[in-house]
Amino acid sequence: MPARKAKVDLSYRPRLADLRPLLAASPALIEARAATLRVTPAKDLKNRHGYAEDFLNSFVVPWPTVDEALAADVQPLKSGGERLDYTHFSITMSRSRRLALYVGVNIDGGRPVDIVRGNDVWAYDGRLPTSAQVGEDLYASNGLDRGHLVRRQDPNWGDEAEIANVDTFHFTNCSPQMSGFNQKTWLELEDYILGNTQRWKARATVFTGPVFAEDDRIYRGVKIPKAFWKVVAYLSDDGKPSASAYMIDQSRELGQLDLLFGQLRTYQRSVIQIERLTGIRFGNLADYDGFSNEERATGTRIEALIQGPEDIRL
Repeated sequence: MPARKAKVDLSYRPRLADLRPLLAASPALIEARAATLRVTPAKDLKNRHGYAEDFLNSFVVPWPTVDEALAADVQPLKSGGERLDYTHFSITMSRSRRLALYVGVNIDGGRPVDIVRGNDVWAYDGRLPTSAQVGEDLYASNGLDRGHLVRRQDPNWGDEAEIANVDTFHFTNCSPQMSGFNQKTWLELEDYILGNTQRWKARATVFTGPVFAEDDRIYRGVKIPKAFWKVVAYLSDDGKPSASAYMIDQSRELGQLDLLFGQLRTYQRSVIQIERLTGIRFGNLADYDGFSNEERATGTRIEALIQGPEDIRL
C-alpha cells in the first residue's frame, strides 16, 4: 500500500502574534547545554601568567580596581581570587552581566607572530561556572557577533603566541556586537595602536571594556552594552610615560524582532572621564594623559571626535 503524502499548505505564513519571545535560560539549563559545548578545564589554564604590571619596565601600570559600589559585582573564581589570567592578558568579570567588566593585555610590538585565523571555536572557561558566562545561547541564529575585547592579534607575540591566540577565544573575552554594523573607525584605532607598537618595536598596555547602563536593551535575557571604552598606556617617543583613552558610542534602534545599531561615533576621551563613566580606576594613569591634565587645569570636559587615524592623538 503506497504511503500517504502529507498535505502542505504553501500559502501559510506565520503571524507576528504567533511568535513567542526567547526567555532567558535558567542556570541549570545553561549548564546542561554547555556540557555539549567546549569547556576549557581549569587545570589547563592554571599556569597562565596573565597581565604583567611591570611590562613597561619602570612605568608600572597596576591592574585596574573598581569603586566600592561596583565591588560586589566582581565575579569570584571557583578557586578564589577575582582575575582570570590567560597568555599575555587577564580579565575581570561582572557577576550581574556575565560579561567582562574589563580586560587588560600586554602588547610587545618587537616580537609579533602572525597567526592565520582558522575555524573559530569558542569555549567556556572552566574556572567559572558556565552559568556565569554569556555563551552560545545569546549568539545563535541572529546577527550578533562575539566581539573580541582583547583583540585576537594583540597577545600573539613571543614563544607563546599560539597559546595566546587560542586563549582569546573564550566567552569571557567577548561582548555582543552586531555584525554588519560600521566598526571601521574602532578597528582603525586598534590597527593604529598595534601598528605603532610594531613599527617602533615598542610595548603598550591596553585596557578595554563595555559601558554598562541600567537602560541597556535586554535581548535573550542579556543586557547589550551601548558603548565600549579603551585606555592605552605606553612610552612616548621621548621615553616618557603616557596614556590616552577612547570610547565608541553605539547608537541603536530596535525593530520588532531584530536588534539594529546605527552610526558609530568614536571619541578620544580623558582617562578621568572613563573612570567616572565606568566606576573603574586605572591607578595614576590620568596623570600621564594630556586630556585629563587639560580637564583638571580648565575644569572643562575634553573630547575629540575620531573620523580617521589622522585624528588619533597618541
